[in-house]
Amino acid sequence: MPQIIEKKILAPRTNYFRLAAPLIAGHAQPGQFVVIRVEEGGERIPITIADIDTGEGSITLIIQEAGKTTERMGLLRTGDEIRDVLGPLGMPSEVGDFGTVALLGGGFGIAAIHLLAKALRKHKNYIISIIAARTKELLIMEDEMRRVSDELRVKSDDGSAGTKGLVIEPLDEMLKTGRHIDRVMAVGPIPMMRAVSELTRPYGVKTIVSLNPVMVDGTGMCGGCRVEIGGDTKFACVDGPEFDAHLVNFDEFIKRNQMYKEYEKLSAETCRLATAADALASAQVK
Repeated sequence: MPQIIEKKILAPRTNYFRLAAPLIAGHAQPGQFVVIRVEEGGERIPITIADIDTGEGSITLIIQEAGKTTERMGLLRTGDEIRDVLGPLGMPSEVGDFGTVALLGGGFGIAAIHLLAKALRKHKNYIISIIAARTKELLIMEDEMRRVSDELRVKSDDGSAGTKGLVIEPLDEMLKTGRHIDRVMAVGPIPMMRAVSELTRPYGVKTIVSLNPVMVDGTGMCGGCRVEIGGDTKFACVDGPEFDAHLVNFDEFIKRNQMYKEYEKLSAETCRLATAADALASAQVK
């Protein structure tokens, strides 16, 4: 079972995990993900690979506590083991000599663009990274993104980090003033990715988004991650997770993503109650 080499807290409810996974590290590429299962009988969840160290044989995952399994992950510590880590899965990002590339990461999406920025820079692309969070406290990987970017713009909803405003605003300004952008990649909340898609469409700038629908097996068998791309049905786990943003049916994608919200909320609450009960029982034994 993969062991946690290092675990640290990046922001409230957002954790950094470096895992010993030499086979995955030796084959993984930017844009790919793993499916993890914390314990026997637990659910399987997809997590984007944020970094790779082939020498150490490790992969880095940035996990936000948003449900039952991610909250269980938040309880783990350095030295603990994870029951299953399956990967690398999904199609790798397209990496080449594109020219000037703008990478937009909103909130947790910053982790997803980090590895891509490293790869694109090796191909001599000029990297403009735009990252954002609601507050400075929630902003992650600013130093890491600065190291892999030629330009870094930071935005926050309240102005506590960088300048106040939305993650799409610097890109909007660049395009309006005629700055040449060859490609855009956006990862973050669905409304943010949709807004980027609509912003770049009139300019004809190739724009890629990484979709995060519900996944179960990660191999295309369950069909839960169906998305409509250019009128065709695709499976995000095997055909993606990255797609041409201008071909994504965002209305259908949003609708499907909301189908299980109530079940996820109930599962997370059940997990919190079980954890609290275990803590109380342990305290009584002592």
